[in-house]
Amino acid sequence: MPTSEHTVDPGREPDHGHSHGHAHSHGGPLTEDPRTTRPLNIIVIVCTIGVVLGLVAWWPSGKVADLTPANARFTDVDATVTAVRRDECPGFQVQALTDCQIASVALTSGTHSGETVTVTVLVTDEIVPTLARDDHVVLAYNPTAIEGFEYTFVDFQRSGALIALAVLFVIVIVAVGRRQGIRALLALGLSLAALMGYMVPSLLRGHPALGVAAVGTTLVAMAAMYLTNGINAQTTVAFVGTLGSLLVTAVLAVAFVRLAAITGLADDADQFLKVTASRVDLRGLVIAGTVIGALGVLDDVTVTQVSAVAELRRANPTLGRRELYVRARRIGRDHIASTVNTLVLAYAGASLPLLLTFYQSTRSAWRVVTSEVVATEIVRTLTGSIGLALAVPVTTGLAAALAGRRQDGGPHDHGPPAAWDDFAPTA
Repeated sequence: MPTSEHTVDPGREPDHGHSHGHAHSHGGPLTEDPRTTRPLNIIVIVCTIGVVLGLVAWWPSGKVADLTPANARFTDVDATVTAVRRDECPGFQVQALTDCQIASVALTSGTHSGETVTVTVLVTDEIVPTLARDDHVVLAYNPTAIEGFEYTFVDFQRSGALIALAVLFVIVIVAVGRRQGIRALLALGLSLAALMGYMVPSLLRGHPALGVAAVGTTLVAMAAMYLTNGINAQTTVAFVGTLGSLLVTAVLAVAFVRLAAITGLADDADQFLKVTASRVDLRGLVIAGTVIGALGVLDDVTVTQVSAVAELRRANPTLGRRELYVRARRIGRDHIASTVNTLVLAYAGASLPLLLTFYQSTRSAWRVVTSEVVATEIVRTLTGSIGLALAVPVTTGLAAALAGRRQDGGPHDHGPPAAWDDFAPTA
């Protein structure tokens, strides 16, 4: 039977020149069956139009109102601790003396740079760590505060360590990934630009959280995947599979955030936003955060599954679609098992201090699990994991269909699976 011009000839090596530098595959692209690629390309075009319309409709224009009280506006300055001594100081709310740290610090930025000032830290101020000589700190200056408390500890200076780590990260990624590593770094930059330049300021202006997240994640997925993996049929399949899984994740997140009565007021940051940015939909933020968090894992799974099909096809061009699908799905099962575990551990690791606090609580374990702050993470983890699991059969099926028919038209070519039973994971 006639074959596409891209069909792999079993008698010669595939042409690597058409690969576009795929991140997970060193073989040629999948055989492009127009019956499969045409609808996928239409989906990409529709998504591109939707992203452009969303950017225009919800672009963060104008300034965000600053609702911080005038007497609470501090000036941050850098400083270095030169000496620390223990003493007794008057408390804020009681007249009795209380233990305190009195630190002498040299200001290294701001209008008073070069001066030495005193920072007083009461032992009752549990959010301030114990200071030591030569600590590089950030202070908040409030000229209206009572004497001795004009400067207060805010944080440690971390710019030097973070810059060094970022440089090391770039060196390792480029050294190991070479050209692909550079593309991955560019994709990371685009993702951060979309997040901080569009999504965050747009959400602060009260635009619909789910809509902004949909536009932002689609933009990030499209830019990152095509930049990293090249403009080819494999990337298109992975992109469409990612979008489908994100859609499932979003629908589940909307449903279970409502069913679980998640308010979005689980921590202090959310409560602060309710005062300073009242137009922000806090419940919508939970849903948006779930979708954005799922994207980081989904694109890896979908690209890997498409690459698995491509490598299987390259290794044995006579494999039919159904056999390609079955074999690649086996690879996906192992990937899903490890990735879901990674997703759960990532959320648990980020919430470890909270888990320790609840472990000491006198409340029952079930009450702790169903409290909003923990329930929110459970909803995020499980909805994201469901979308992740469904990404394997859907993306693998699309990739197997794209691989084209068996070249010799033999009996093992059953064509694309026609029913959900063919796509659904089996035990």
